[in-house]
Amino acid sequence: MTHVRYTQQALSRYNLPCLKRIATELDVTPIGDRRAADTWVNAIITHQSNQLQKVDEQALAQGELDHHIADQAQVVASEPLTIVEISFDHHEYYADDKLVASISHDDDHLTQRWVVMVNGKEVFRANTVMRCHRFICTHYKDGSLPVQEQLATPCTTSNEIMAQIFNECEKYGFEILDDGIYQNDVKLGEVGQTDGGWWFTRAADETQRVPCDSAIEAVQSLSMVDVSTDGKSIFDEYILDQPLEQLTGDKLQRLLERTELVTA
Repeated sequence: MTHVRYTQQALSRYNLPCLKRIATELDVTPIGDRRAADTWVNAIITHQSNQLQKVDEQALAQGELDHHIADQAQVVASEPLTIVEISFDHHEYYADDKLVASISHDDDHLTQRWVVMVNGKEVFRANTVMRCHRFICTHYKDGSLPVQEQLATPCTTSNEIMAQIFNECEKYGFEILDDGIYQNDVKLGEVGQTDGGWWFTRAADETQRVPCDSAIEAVQSLSMVDVSTDGKSIFDEYILDQPLEQLTGDKLQRLLERTELVTA
């Protein structure tokens, strides 16, 4: 039950019968002269302070517990699991680009609203997301987590595609925004998959989709875009503008890497 919090100043304006009624509602029993209004005021203020301290202690204990759970989850995980945030209340866990489990929020449940789902079925429920996180990491390590059924054709869902692109972009420090892949606030292009085939576009010509074999190859191609030349690749810049002997060591190295990628 939630009670109104009274200040010392507010209580001092009440008469004795009113103070007694407030004390009864709060289940407060004063010690001292019960004929004096100050006795009842002090008892009510003391009671409220004790209740507030209990709430603070409970919040502190919960915070320490969640922190401990997070630390333990990192210890027990046998290998890094990639967490993809689909939305604020929906996260998916991947290992080697394969979906392992997901965590979602159940608004209809009063207390244990965080749910671990595998194959569309609930396998665990808790009152904090960190407890669900620990459950996935712990049971994935010891092999007791139900096996997520993988589709026959890999990368057929948008979430799996995004997980692969995210993993590759992370290697280069790229940022994924709604309209493409960026490096230092400069758009490099886009990467995607259509009908099982990977492709990428450069920011200089977003209408041309260049086919490739994997997310690795697509993101690697974008990593060779020279952001100082308006989105042209270092290969294009060399062909169009510069003789080989004028290339710097860094550009020459990237040209060689590009050549190896094209001829592979």
